[in-house]
Amino acid sequence: MTDLERELAGRMARVQEEVAETARNCGRNPGDVTIVAVSKIHPAESIRALHASGQVDFGENYVQEALGKQETLADLDLRWHFIGGLQSNKAKFVAGQFALVHSVDSLKLAKMLDKKASELGVVQDILVQVNIAHEEQKSGIYEDNLFEMAEEVAGLENLHLVGLMTMPPFFDEPERARPVFARLRELRDSLEPRLDMKLPHLSMGMTGDFVPAVEEGATLVRIGTRIFGPRPYKK
Repeated sequence: MTDLERELAGRMARVQEEVAETARNCGRNPGDVTIVAVSKIHPAESIRALHASGQVDFGENYVQEALGKQETLADLDLRWHFIGGLQSNKAKFVAGQFALVHSVDSLKLAKMLDKKASELGVVQDILVQVNIAHEEQKSGIYEDNLFEMAEEVAGLENLHLVGLMTMPPFFDEPERARPVFARLRELRDSLEPRLDMKLPHLSMGMTGDFVPAVEEGATLVRIGTRIFGPRPYKK
C-alpha cells in the first residue's frame, strides 16, 4: 500500500464510520447511504488510490475533466456521478457516461439527455435538482415548478427519474441546513404518489453538513474535502 493509498483509506474509513453511526442513531440502515467521493479537481491517481480501498462511487462537476478521468481509469470498475451544473449543450457528452446525473434542473436539459440516450440506446438514471432556498447563484428548479417538470420527465422514455437532489445555502452551523434537507424529503414523499412511482434517492449533504442530511433521509452524500483534502487550484 502506498502512502497516498494509506492516507485516503484512513480518511475514507473515518467518514464511513461517521455516516454509519449517524444512520444507526436515527434508526436507519447504514447500507442505505452511499458515499459519493467528490473527486473534482483532484487527479486521477487519487481516485485510483482511493479505489484501492474499495470505494467505487465518484462525483465529478466538470464534463471534460470527468471524461478525461474516465478514459484514464477505464481499467477500474467505477460508478461515476455527474453532480455539477450542466448546460444543455453539454448533455450529449454526459448521457450514457455516468451511472447517475444528479443535476437535472430544467425540462430542456432533460429532453436533451433523453434525446442523446435514445441515440445511444441506453436509459439514463437522473435526479431532479431542486433549489429550495431560491438562491439565484445556484442551479435547480424551484419547488413550485417541480411537480409539473417531474411529470414530464417521468414520461421521457430514455430517462429514469430516481429521486431529487439539493444544495442548501452555506452555513457555518450545519444544523441550519436541516430544514432544506427535510423539505426535499417532503417533496419526494409528495411526488411519489402523484407520479405513481418510487423515487428512492435523495442526494443531499456534503462535507460540512452530511450529518443532518443523513438524519433527514439522504441516500447519497457528496463528500470531497473530508476524503481528498483541500482541492488544488485549477491552473
